[in-house]
Amino acid sequence: MLPLVLLGCLSLPTSMNNRQLFQQYVAQTSPAPVGIEIVAAEGNYLYDADGRRYLDLIGGISVCNIGHRHPAVVAAIKAQADAYLHVMVYGELVQSPQVKYAELLVKNLPETLNCVYFTNSGAEATEGALKLARRATGRTEIICCNNSYHGNTMGALSVMGDEYWRSAFRPLLPGVWHYDYNSKELIDAINERTACVLIETVQGEAGVIEPHQVWIQQLRDKCTATGTLLIFDEIQCGFGRTGKLWGFEHYGVVPDVVLLGKALGGGMPLGAFIASHALMHVFTNNPVLGHITTFGGHPVCCAAGMAGLQALLDEDMTDGVAEKEQLFHKLLKHESIKAVRSKGLLMAVQLTSPELVIRALQRCLADGLFSDWFLFAPDCIRIAPPLTITHDEIAQACEIILASLEG
Repeated sequence: MLPLVLLGCLSLPTSMNNRQLFQQYVAQTSPAPVGIEIVAAEGNYLYDADGRRYLDLIGGISVCNIGHRHPAVVAAIKAQADAYLHVMVYGELVQSPQVKYAELLVKNLPETLNCVYFTNSGAEATEGALKLARRATGRTEIICCNNSYHGNTMGALSVMGDEYWRSAFRPLLPGVWHYDYNSKELIDAINERTACVLIETVQGEAGVIEPHQVWIQQLRDKCTATGTLLIFDEIQCGFGRTGKLWGFEHYGVVPDVVLLGKALGGGMPLGAFIASHALMHVFTNNPVLGHITTFGGHPVCCAAGMAGLQALLDEDMTDGVAEKEQLFHKLLKHESIKAVRSKGLLMAVQLTSPELVIRALQRCLADGLFSDWFLFAPDCIRIAPPLTITHDEIAQACEIILASLEG
């Protein structure tokens, strides 16, 4: 765990008035937030109140896969705002943005993933999927991974794979068991009492860890044999981030439930869990309204998300990901860089210490490059830019990163 005191090194001055208001009225999540005041964002760049421009190397933590304020998304938001906003709790009225977006998602997923439940966020998608697994199987035990991240609500926190974040909020959900990613112990632990296994298709906050091909196939086989639901969290690695539309496409394994969020909304807040009609139908009886949300699948968010996914597909943004990934690998060579792990444009640049990461991030920010670190890998710089980042911008970003490691 990175000492919180080091986070203060990332702070840069902004408008003191707004900063004071920010600290006084907005709930704080750390003792020293980055604190730059953003007044505009466009394409691959952020702009602050002092007129400085920052190349965005993390895209809102994998939210802005198609860049900030894509014209198609902005147009869709304006058009839907002119029609209607919230009209009724989720699932009671036919709202065309929800229907059309669900159809587009299903058309781009395996045939067994054909029923969409929209939520407000990825964490809520996790909560819904955990409920679905318990209700559909009649079982209570859940298996997940160490160093995993699935959100921060109480259920999602229960399956988070790090005791530092869990311990202050116990008691959490009972019957949750954590094992190492890619471990035989996890496969062996699956039995007829297991409701679901929940894993990230590619572990993000652990510092970009891929599943072994044999392991993930064995995981699928064991879940099928025991009647256990296999849930893949694609919240961070979906929507082209890995070089394919869905991360699980790399491994030839299809989950029973997939979790989506972040880039799902095209920059607007939106999450979803997707399963088969047969699975999702259990929410309709005993009890009726087995899962309900007021604002989940908000029509403006669904309109924005659909426009974003359509732009991703129409503009073939995923096609260039592998080439851009390799360019980062080619350029990021330095004695302080121990490793560069990646799956597409989800990358972790491992340095020699967490302290060096903080110093490098401070220098990058001062030089107009905005980046971050990982919850469970504080010795790594996060790289997850908009997929629209250009080769010239990659070269510029790498030059700034390398310069930040000098001295």
